[in-house]
Amino acid sequence: MERRRFLSQSAGLIAAGGLATAAGSPKEKAMAADDTFPVIANYYQQFDADYSREVPGEGYGGWQKGEIRLSASHTAVVVMHAWDCGTLEEFPGVWRSVEYVPRSIEISRTVFPPLLAAVRASRLPLLHVVGGGGYYKDCPGYRQAVELAGEAPRSLPPVESDSALQALQHFRSEKVWRGAHNNADGARLAEALDFLPEARPLDTEGVAEDTPQLLGLCRKAGINHLIYTGFAVDACLLMSPGGMIDLSRHGVMCSAVRQAVTAVENRETARTEAAKGLALWRVAVMFGFVFDAQDLVQALSLIPGTER
Repeated sequence: MERRRFLSQSAGLIAAGGLATAAGSPKEKAMAADDTFPVIANYYQQFDADYSREVPGEGYGGWQKGEIRLSASHTAVVVMHAWDCGTLEEFPGVWRSVEYVPRSIEISRTVFPPLLAAVRASRLPLLHVVGGGGYYKDCPGYRQAVELAGEAPRSLPPVESDSALQALQHFRSEKVWRGAHNNADGARLAEALDFLPEARPLDTEGVAEDTPQLLGLCRKAGINHLIYTGFAVDACLLMSPGGMIDLSRHGVMCSAVRQAVTAVENRETARTEAAKGLALWRVAVMFGFVFDAQDLVQALSLIPGTER
């Protein structure tokens, strides 16, 4: 334990210029090797288009597997928007307009327990990204994130609305999502929203509701690679505050766990979950890697210092 603490502190001093260790020296390489661990990752080979084919893109290599090494000191797992949406009987309007709710419940019951237990037993931090109500405001980890984020940065004012825009927004709320007859249930759920039981944070885990708070948690822990789980991978995990688009703009690599996410499917994709497949491709090409849950659990168990 003392040796690992020394290595962690020494690595921080090197980054801050506190030790005169030459970049790439045997000592530095040995320290880096001690900190990393191997894991099987899915990546997407977005080359080479073959222009002898009728469809050149069909020449791409596509999905591949390979062993990569992650830093135990600079990687964290994130659970994002793991919301308890009640039952079909309680909030029928929500379930009718958010068809992935049953899949999110199943993932929470079957995938989260072994995966989150493995993260908690390892050196990797487990962080939570929340939103949509006040259900997380009493979490100690949220109060910490608020303090780390400091004063909220000034945001640009929205464009001026008018009656025409408001009419268009009303039309969409009734005809596109969530539907006039479902809107009341959406409002009721907002008042009753909570964590899915299996995804509730421990008091020691960071809880962020926006990008500055998540960045604050990352900077405090020295995190530069986030592995996302939660719902939904083609919507919230990409675009919501604390999602991959925001974090990647600040230099954070963003990956995902295939079995621990689901997507917003439409009528044409719901049977095959094609929207999830497309979203994971986007993660692999634009942001990071895609891990299989069992591969990640196995890799976490091999990190020195992991509880067994």
